[in-house]
Amino acid sequence: MLTRIDHIGIACFDLDKTVEFYRSTYGFEVFHSEVNEEQGVREAMLKINETSDGGASYLQLLEPTREDSTVAKWLAKNGEGVHHIAFGTADVDAEAADIKEKDVRVLYEEPRRGSMGSRITFLHPKDCHGVLTELVTSAPVESSEH
Repeated sequence: MLTRIDHIGIACFDLDKTVEFYRSTYGFEVFHSEVNEEQGVREAMLKINETSDGGASYLQLLEPTREDSTVAKWLAKNGEGVHHIAFGTADVDAEAADIKEKDVRVLYEEPRRGSMGSRITFLHPKDCHGVLTELVTSAPVESSEH
């Protein structure tokens, strides 16, 4: 079961400049940043709000770190803008299997590591009305009491 919009991925040419725009225009602050070598991106997660299932919703800003990354290729073709939408689920494996049975192509055989230790997979945009769709199971969040 999908539980929330986990994040909206936005491809950009200059991560620092884009973060500053979202900070100065909307007041959003960086909750987490990292470089994902496997995907060839530097990213910033801007937390928008908490959700009823204990997760949160974010904007994920993505800057390619190498020319052959999927995001770099997408930017070259489309320019800056919305790259994908991600839905949260408690079990990315089960959700992907269920969706695959509905004749939607799942792009990864096995979910991969995503932002903040999450597990992710993508659905083919041609099977999702032109929208690259990500499924995300967030990593457990440790309580500040531990």
